[in-house]
Amino acid sequence: MDDHPDENPPPTDGADEAEVLEDDFGDEETGDTEVMELRIRPVHGGRRLDSFLARRFSDRSRAFFQKLIRQGQVAVNGRKVKPSCEITGGDVVHVELPPPEKHELVPENIPLDILYEDDFFVVINKPYNMIVHPARGNWGGTLVNALAYHFEHLSGLNGPERPGIVHRLDRDTTGVIVVAKNDMAHAQIARQWENRRVRKEYLALAEGRPQCDADVIDRPIGRHPKVREKMAVDGLKARDAVTHYEVRRRYGPFAAIVARPRTGRTHQIRVHLASVGCRILADSMYSPRAAFTLGDITGRQEDRAQVLLERQALHARWLSFWHPITGKLMEFEAPVPEDMARTMAALEAQYPGE
Repeated sequence: MDDHPDENPPPTDGADEAEVLEDDFGDEETGDTEVMELRIRPVHGGRRLDSFLARRFSDRSRAFFQKLIRQGQVAVNGRKVKPSCEITGGDVVHVELPPPEKHELVPENIPLDILYEDDFFVVINKPYNMIVHPARGNWGGTLVNALAYHFEHLSGLNGPERPGIVHRLDRDTTGVIVVAKNDMAHAQIARQWENRRVRKEYLALAEGRPQCDADVIDRPIGRHPKVREKMAVDGLKARDAVTHYEVRRRYGPFAAIVARPRTGRTHQIRVHLASVGCRILADSMYSPRAAFTLGDITGRQEDRAQVLLERQALHARWLSFWHPITGKLMEFEAPVPEDMARTMAALEAQYPGE
């Protein structure tokens, strides 16, 4: 929905990880290297270079960038540096990204939290910091690597690199995800997605005061015109996008929001909520803060060392669709993850009874 509109542009410092100065995207077909230069925004000063790049390019891992930096394919202000180099506002980072390599899928014994399983599909409670399927820079540690280990048969409709994958969640979004065990079940469930018969409900923790306790956001979403990883309301090649939302609980300047997307655009909930002034907490791509601390709630300096969230506070809590064989309505719910539960408890303590 798997996360800003033209009328409400992001802050000059903070909402974007960095300003793109130059970008030669290269060509994956011919194996060209992609060259990019980024100017660091002041809000991200003090972060390690390898950590910053892994956040900026979420489809690649920190280990990938550590290797790239050591190979001299990353420079800061024209100088070769170490992965641990601390960046500061105004720095210009030069990055040379190699073309993607071809990799075979390797099964990995990664534990899975299985909410439901039968002969036709399995429902998983996906943790955060897990990519759904392998991609350049992240060929291991994905949900698909884990699925390949735990299940002998999975649907092949999406190809050998995405066995069983019916839909996706962003890397740092937790919650319910459905995996098909055979092509017939996959095709039937996917048809329900296409016909918008699947119902989804997400829990988001956001900073901002929605004007309405419940409303519908009906604004098209497309690619951000300047930052390729981001999406934007009325962006490039925008497509229709509809999100119903309801404020479940207000905590002073913060809110717990239930979002029910009717469409499935990339980063939809993250972009739509930001468009109404409610940026999801610790969303490093669409909010000013890459982490959320107790001090952000209490305002006390001594509480800023206690980190509550290190990823976007978005959880796919509930999903329903019709069983591909029996036709029975199936409903699945994933418990609120520990980091979001901890954050809500801290908000409740600071703003009781609101």
